[in-house]
Amino acid sequence: MSTRDETFSLMSRRAVIGGLAAAPLGLAASRAAAQGSGPIRIGELNSYGRMAAFAVPYRNAMQLAQDAVNKAGGIKALGGRPIEIVFRDDGSTPGDATRVAEELLTRENVAFLCGTFLSNVGLAVADLANQRKALFLATEPLTDALTMGSGNRYTFRVRPNTYMQTRMLVEAVKDRGIKRWAIVAPNYEYGQSAAANFKRLMTAAVPGFEVVGEQFPALGKVDAGATVGALSQMKADGLFNVLFGADLTAFVREGNTRGLFEKRTVASLLTGEPEYMIPLGDETPEGWITTGYPWETIEGNGHKEFVTAYRARFNDTPRLGSLLGYVVVGMIRDMLEKAGSTDTEAMIAALEGLTSQTIAGPVTMRALDHQSTLGAWIGETALNGRQGTMRQVRYADGADYMFPEAEVKAARKA
Repeated sequence: MSTRDETFSLMSRRAVIGGLAAAPLGLAASRAAAQGSGPIRIGELNSYGRMAAFAVPYRNAMQLAQDAVNKAGGIKALGGRPIEIVFRDDGSTPGDATRVAEELLTRENVAFLCGTFLSNVGLAVADLANQRKALFLATEPLTDALTMGSGNRYTFRVRPNTYMQTRMLVEAVKDRGIKRWAIVAPNYEYGQSAAANFKRLMTAAVPGFEVVGEQFPALGKVDAGATVGALSQMKADGLFNVLFGADLTAFVREGNTRGLFEKRTVASLLTGEPEYMIPLGDETPEGWITTGYPWETIEGNGHKEFVTAYRARFNDTPRLGSLLGYVVVGMIRDMLEKAGSTDTEAMIAALEGLTSQTIAGPVTMRALDHQSTLGAWIGETALNGRQGTMRQVRYADGADYMFPEAEVKAARKA
């Protein structure tokens, strides 16, 4: 048995131990006969072109996990049917994404949808899923609205949302005595939501907290010089950064040159993810408090075996997208085994409250708002030679940072 097969076999054994037993054999056989014996087709749409640094490693890991599931015998509750993930680019716009999602449902005859990256795209596909009464497992978009005010019974989300990750950072900085903060975030739903969450949570956690200024550059079009110059004039003691991708790289380079980060506390969403750390290289600023994925230091839950299998197949180190893609396929497998069907209502019932044993630890899909408890790693940025890394790392379990239940009920009722 290869390392790759051993890794997913370990996940399968844990799933059984965790109570995710297959449907009774006779019932599973009858359902499989009714639904055919071909592959279970899953429609995956994502920003493979525009956000390739995240989306391509994510797709790689999904393919790795798909192959492991099929080599282990497919979905046993459905007579051993294999899974087949149909990948499509979502065009990174709501209009393109809804068109692609519709094509997946109609022309490709997929059982359900998963994926998307950008928050506005995820919201658009969630709305389509609600109209079409089709299951949508949103994997990457972080917008709170997806499972709060715009939430619907057909949409579920895997990654910790903006509120959860911002709350993790606030917990890490609240005791540092920093009261005067500036904010820089991309000017679209995710950035605006992160800024609003930071203000709300810091106001509650730090007496005397104030925001002395904000910068909201257009996504993918940051004028780093102007942005850094404006922030420098604000005389803030702390900086909350939400920029990512090429915007982050340009911002850090300009900020390093002008000394923006010197003697300032910086709390930064996502910066510790390899997707964004690798392009920074030896320009990685040290001491930023951030969420991320220090893959080289994570122990337990079969994670090291996953890293070995991923590196062997793709001759590359995993990214946060890789971890997410592998986790998602494991959750899909567990959902289908529990549902014993590709009927939408059966899959929804199976997902609500489902616990999967993943390479990040146990992850439960909260039935109340369809938000999973997948967490994130919190630590500080550091340099290891000429490459950025994270130090003083701990895993923050998403279950400890979710929206309060009363707030969820009020938002979704509205």
